[in-house]
Amino acid sequence: MNFGDHVRAVHAGGALVVQPRMGMADPALMRAGLEAVERADADTVGTITLDSYTRTGDLESVRAALRDGVGLNGYPIVNYPAAVTRGVVAGLAERGFPVQVRHGSARPLHIFGALLDAGLHATEGGPVSYCLPYGRTPLDESVRNWEASCELAAEYAAERGVRPHLETFGGCMLGQLCPPSQLVAISVLEAVFFHGLGIRSLSLSYAQQTNAEQDAEAIGALRALAGQLLPDADWHVVVYAYMGVYPRTAAGANALLAAAARLAVDTGSERLIVKTSVESSRIPTVQHNVDALEYASAVARDRRRQLAGPDAPAAPPAPGTDSQVYREAAALVAAVLDGVGTGGVGGALVGAFKRGLLDIPYCLHPDNAGRSRSYLDEAGRLCWAELGGMPLQGIAPVRPGRRITSGDLTRALCHVQEGFDAVALDPGADRPVGAAEHETLEGKPA
Repeated sequence: MNFGDHVRAVHAGGALVVQPRMGMADPALMRAGLEAVERADADTVGTITLDSYTRTGDLESVRAALRDGVGLNGYPIVNYPAAVTRGVVAGLAERGFPVQVRHGSARPLHIFGALLDAGLHATEGGPVSYCLPYGRTPLDESVRNWEASCELAAEYAAERGVRPHLETFGGCMLGQLCPPSQLVAISVLEAVFFHGLGIRSLSLSYAQQTNAEQDAEAIGALRALAGQLLPDADWHVVVYAYMGVYPRTAAGANALLAAAARLAVDTGSERLIVKTSVESSRIPTVQHNVDALEYASAVARDRRRQLAGPDAPAAPPAPGTDSQVYREAAALVAAVLDGVGTGGVGGALVGAFKRGLLDIPYCLHPDNAGRSRSYLDEAGRLCWAELGGMPLQGIAPVRPGRRITSGDLTRALCHVQEGFDAVALDPGADRPVGAAEHETLEGKPA
């Protein structure tokens, strides 16, 4: 059973799959971390996160670090022989614990080759989402590299009889200041890009943002568009716990994670990537990750019981095509796909950024037009302040003449952190939309 099949089977059985973001350079420590996640009291899948030198292709620096005993911030899969990595994951998939490789590379062909040689078939990223936020690699170069990587995975699948799985990262890209319609659009477009290159097992990502109701609309729009554009693919939705400035208090961090778990359950999402209670201050240990996985799983179980109980509140209709987020995302997707020609979806993505049809607010990459702006409204929803050349005129409401200052940006970046910490320190404070109730859950403090 491949990664995507496993996740969808667990979800069909009534559970939310939870996953850490974890990577260690030492193979023995990496194996021990995976086994700890497997033993957690939760429905988990494993992660091998790669180091930043491997991500950028600086393999000589990896060799020097391994030779000199210098620490790396992840697992250097390319520099280890395939047999070493096969030993790290030996027997795990057979025990129902598949492992995904996470990396962050705009030029991932060397990474795809290494993970496939080691018998791993699940990874993530995308030609836009692993290019624009991470450096200055030209977008057309990233597209070519991702095309070659997907073709390698599809060729490997045909030869070995396996089904590789790819997760789009588009729903997480600079997500703390990007209105969700564009994150949804990029996640869907990256999935269509993968699908066109022969990848049929997919997951589409979305990162928790600043307003729970808007997040629910976004995931509904993501599911609706995926259903329309990927009818013959096997796909699921993965929610990321908030990826911006994280609460400083453990109670605030746990409240934010609990909100993410409830969001995943309420929207029918199949998988949740967690963050820990120490995100604001240090690199989490394996135990921090296990604690976060078990806590998120407990919150999800409690939420499902609430929704299934006799006193459950009447659930609102699941948002799909009837939302502002959907209308904006559908317009962006249609504008890009209208430009598909001999260069395929990859060429259309490059052309869309050149024309400003896609434009990420506050993104400094040279291939981003940089004419769009966003702001938080009074309810904490991410809205467009300036549309630039995006095809959203008459669709997205824009506040005329709104000037975005550095103070506005700072407040937007810190909105979630300050709101959840305020409730943690003062339960009588105004509660951010989606904040958890600060009470015990199965013996664990919220």
